[in-house]
Amino acid sequence: MHAVNAGAAGDVWTQLGKSLPAPPQAVVIATAHWETAQPMLSGSAAPEMIYDFGGFPEALYQIKYPAPGAPMVAHRAQQLLNDAGLTAAIDSRRGMDHGTWVPLRKLFPDANVPVVQLSVQPSMDPRHHYAIGRALLPLRDDGVLIVGSGHLTHNLRDWSAGARAQRSLHGTAEIMPYALEFQAWVHQRLLGDDYAALLDYRRQAPHAARAHPGEEHFLPFFIALGAAGDQPTVERMFDGFEGNALAMDAYRFT
Repeated sequence: MHAVNAGAAGDVWTQLGKSLPAPPQAVVIATAHWETAQPMLSGSAAPEMIYDFGGFPEALYQIKYPAPGAPMVAHRAQQLLNDAGLTAAIDSRRGMDHGTWVPLRKLFPDANVPVVQLSVQPSMDPRHHYAIGRALLPLRDDGVLIVGSGHLTHNLRDWSAGARAQRSLHGTAEIMPYALEFQAWVHQRLLGDDYAALLDYRRQAPHAARAHPGEEHFLPFFIALGAAGDQPTVERMFDGFEGNALAMDAYRFT
C-alpha cells in the first residue's frame, strides 16, 4: 500500500531523490522480493510490471512504472561479481517487482532512471550479501546508485495481529518493544562502525529471529552497506514504523 500511500516514509524517499547532485546513470536495486540460489541480475531493456501480491485494491494493479532497464549495467555488475568469485547470472525476462517499483516511484517519479534488479539469496548469510555489495562498489564511479529495498524489521504475523487489534480498538497500535530494541541496536552498531556485529546480527542482536523470521527483507541492507565502502558517512533519514512491528528505517551511505 506504500505505492499509493507511503506517508512520511514516502516523503523521505522523494526528498532523497531530489537531494542527489545529479540523476544517476542507473540504479541497481537489491529487492527482497526476488529470491534465488545465486546472485541474479535483471537484463531486460524494457522490464514489465510484476504485481507480486494478492487481495489488494484494484488501483495497485493499474500502476505503471515504465523505467527502462540497463542491460549493459547488468553485464558490468555480473562481471564484477564473477571476478569476486560470486557466480552471477542475468535473467533477461525478469520484470520489476513491488520491492523495486514502490520506492522508485517516489525516488524517481519520472521513471527516467534505468533500473537493474538484484536478487537476494536467503540460503546465504549476511557476509555473502555484504561481499556482493563490496564487489559492486566500482559501479558508484560510473554514476550508478545502489539501493537495498527491504525492511529493518519484518514480522508480518506480529504486524497482522497489531492491525487487527488496532481495528478492534479504533486506536493506534503501540510499537512492539522488541522491534524498537532491534532497531536501536542496528542504529548504534552503524554509528560505531561495528560491521562485525552487524554481520553476526543473528547471534548478537536482541530479538533477531523475531525481527526477521525470514532474512530476505534484511539482506538487501547488507548489499547496500557493502557497496558503501570503508567507513562511509551514515545518515538515518527516517526511523518510523508501519503499524506496530515493521520498522521503516531509511539510511543513506556516502
